[in-house]
Amino acid sequence: MSGADNDFLRPVERRMLHLHSGGMSVDEIATRFRKTPGFVRRVIDWSAIPRTGSSQEQHLRPLERRVLAMRAAGESHDQIASRFRKSVRFIRQVEGLAHFKEGQRILGAAGTSRLQSGS
Repeated sequence: MSGADNDFLRPVERRMLHLHSGGMSVDEIATRFRKTPGFVRRVIDWSAIPRTGSSQEQHLRPLERRVLAMRAAGESHDQIASRFRKSVRFIRQVEGLAHFKEGQRILGAAGTSRLQSGS
């Protein structure tokens, strides 16, 4: 497994694969992690399955999606705050973070398409 593929794995998956590729038996790894040998075999087998996306992708939380939808519908920060029983400051922070995450996602997608087109 290459280093780029390894980036999508969780730390425990990386460690188990490292130990297994270093010659340690599945039973030894299971004992070390206090797991069953079947669990360790599944982790090793499933780690070979390619994953899509990045572990660093930022998805909007349900609250962030709802606040953006309510703001787009014309509701004020005060109205949203009272509906969620939160402070106006908190709602503004949630909205700001949601806009930031969306901007990062858009810029990330634009950067990859530019690289693919050769520009």
